[in-house]
Amino acid sequence: MEGYNVDELREMEYPMLKGTAYLDHAGTTLYAKSLINRFSADMLGNLYGNPHSASAASQLTTRRIEDIRLRVLRFFGADPGEFDVVFVQNATAGVKLVVEGFGGYRGGGLGHGDRGEQGRGFWYGYHRDSHTSLVGVREAARAGQWCFRSDEEVEGWLSGGALGSGEGGGDGGEAEIGLFAYPAQSNMTGRRLPLNWPGRLRRSHLAQHRNVHSLLDAAALVSTSPLDLSDSDEAPDFTVLSFYKIFGFPDLGALIVRKEVGHVLQRRAYFGGGTVEMVVCLKEQWHERKQETLHDQLEDGTIPFHNIIALDLAMDVHRRLYGSMENISEHTSVLAKSLYEGLSRLVHGNGEPVCRIYKESSSVYGDRRSQGPIIAFNIRNSSGEWSSNAEVERLAAIRNIQLRTGGVCNPGGVAYSLGLAPWEMKANFSAGKRCGDENDVMGGKPTGVIRASLGAMSSVRDVVMFQNFVEEFFVEGRTLREAPIPHFCGDAASVTAGLKPDFYVESLAIYPIKSCGGWSIPSEMSWEVRKEGLAWDREWCLVHLGTGIALSMKRYPKMALVHPKIDLENGVLRMRLSGSLSETSSAPEITVPLSANPEYFSQFKTQTSRVCGDNIAAHTYTSPVIAEFFSNALGVPCTLARFPAGAVGGLGTMRYSKAKMREFQGFPNGRSGERCRSGGMPGAFPSAAAIAAEPQRGRPILLANESPILLVSRSSLNKLNREIVGKGGERVGVDVFRGNVVVAERCEAGEGGKERPYVEDGWEGITIGGVGSGVLSSLSYGLH
Repeated sequence: MEGYNVDELREMEYPMLKGTAYLDHAGTTLYAKSLINRFSADMLGNLYGNPHSASAASQLTTRRIEDIRLRVLRFFGADPGEFDVVFVQNATAGVKLVVEGFGGYRGGGLGHGDRGEQGRGFWYGYHRDSHTSLVGVREAARAGQWCFRSDEEVEGWLSGGALGSGEGGGDGGEAEIGLFAYPAQSNMTGRRLPLNWPGRLRRSHLAQHRNVHSLLDAAALVSTSPLDLSDSDEAPDFTVLSFYKIFGFPDLGALIVRKEVGHVLQRRAYFGGGTVEMVVCLKEQWHERKQETLHDQLEDGTIPFHNIIALDLAMDVHRRLYGSMENISEHTSVLAKSLYEGLSRLVHGNGEPVCRIYKESSSVYGDRRSQGPIIAFNIRNSSGEWSSNAEVERLAAIRNIQLRTGGVCNPGGVAYSLGLAPWEMKANFSAGKRCGDENDVMGGKPTGVIRASLGAMSSVRDVVMFQNFVEEFFVEGRTLREAPIPHFCGDAASVTAGLKPDFYVESLAIYPIKSCGGWSIPSEMSWEVRKEGLAWDREWCLVHLGTGIALSMKRYPKMALVHPKIDLENGVLRMRLSGSLSETSSAPEITVPLSANPEYFSQFKTQTSRVCGDNIAAHTYTSPVIAEFFSNALGVPCTLARFPAGAVGGLGTMRYSKAKMREFQGFPNGRSGERCRSGGMPGAFPSAAAIAAEPQRGRPILLANESPILLVSRSSLNKLNREIVGKGGERVGVDVFRGNVVVAERCEAGEGGKERPYVEDGWEGITIGGVGSGVLSSLSYGLH
């Protein structure tokens, strides 16, 4: 790319990217190796003290900080005579600081200098595409708040149009002061919003705009694009950003303030160390704030001076590697256009598009004024069903692709793009939807998106790698039709009229400890099926000693090297370590009793843990031997916990599977863009009654993610492996999918004696019976 050679930079500066496609630059970009080396050398070669002291070391720190403060303003073209920069933790902290200032206008006179004056509070208006951190400001706006639903609504308001009234609060009426906030770039879709709104608002002489200030969230924009604040008349009053989104390191943010409106922030009630000249506590309550500079009044306590010094080095390295933000903007724009066009071209064998990409008609990939390097989308199969975003993320991790899925902290953008009405979002919440969980399709609609975002060090290889991934796993050659409910190895009651079973159980496996290795049940051994699933499957977990949250293989991949085994003869669960973990413990294995009767093991306590978003009361083992065994192995302070079947021991808690509808969206009827909705097949947007039924309690489960039993089809795996090998990849084993039941197909049962891969996608349940000695009685489980 023009400006810099990204492949050479990746080789020299970003060793962590070897073999990986990193597509989450909207979360944070990556730091260069030379930046870390320079920061380490600076810290070792200089003595920096707390800037609040008068020592030589402290004065060195103070001088560096003031130079860096000036450099930050110049980075954004801001005149230091017109602007001041306040260092904060991140963009969100900058927003909170602004809110503190506007909070001084609440009724009751909380502001500095005007205490006792009865204010009317402040009015707040924010754009639909705002990050959650901007949305949250509305809770402090006592004079009313309004969510602008579109750019056109903002344009109308700036031109003098009235806002509605009602629950939102309209335009604030007689509010003493107001704040209008919006993002320079949507952190969800990457679309770029007009930067001329603050100037238009400032020049307006309309009564509804009087004393209304502007707040720009520039965090998403500045990660790959320049921000020019050289014209103070057009610039926002307050601009917030996070430097780690630009440089990868340090973890630091900034609030850039037009000095002309700095008095607004002086009305905040709180003061911290370093922001006051004198404080009286005894007999009288009095203080005097610092007046010399705005940042002196707002930077509470000791600022993160080591991070600020690192920022200076980050700007040096960034300029040396990339030249300018313009170069990065052009580079990422070209890549984003290529990725957008590539995903748009993907279609199934029946002509149906694979990806539903969310973008405004006014946004054009390749046009840096209207669109940033982010693609937000969801995936549909050839029958129109939404693919699970959690599944996409898991498969991407297998292919060493890093991306983000979910609501991406943009509630308005998600609701607008996915067509989620407030009542639907509330219904989803009632049905168990929580931030970060895997309830990604509810009521026939996705609850979040897949977000791929590019950055300065992204390459063509990343784009191709991700496109190939989507094509490999999600492009289907034919339309799947609904298949009959099969019977596996059934008894006389299951196989009627002499019907020969189509499938048989090939193998059984359980995973006693959630996210750890599995144990294959010997073929000659009978096994009990309980209402929660196979006996002892996912009944234990490893929990963090500090938070109580269950560990997952997604965050701690080494958990796969922990191998549990059920020893029925001795009545214990045996746990051993393999591979590199075997060297972390002197003991080859540890054991705990299988019995859930507390009398059999005394070293435990009942405490609240969190598993897959659910709070549970679990038996946590207090033995230091157990804690040391797992903590040393995984490098995280943790211990073993148990969630016995049936909530034994008076725990009084039980988890239930998240009841999900099968989101059939109908099949193509031959006309582009339309789908059949006949034959009783629920459409993509079911009735309110259908959604209202979702909160009903599902089947009881222990520590499984969703369902009591996970089934894997050998025929489907064979088909998948043929496709992978055909594209130059390596075959995957059935154990990768961590299934409990592997079923294989009798070839003579299929069409022409051939396997029928993916036929299970149309099943609504299974019947298992007659396996081994008959302990596996006839049960029916929903498939997820």
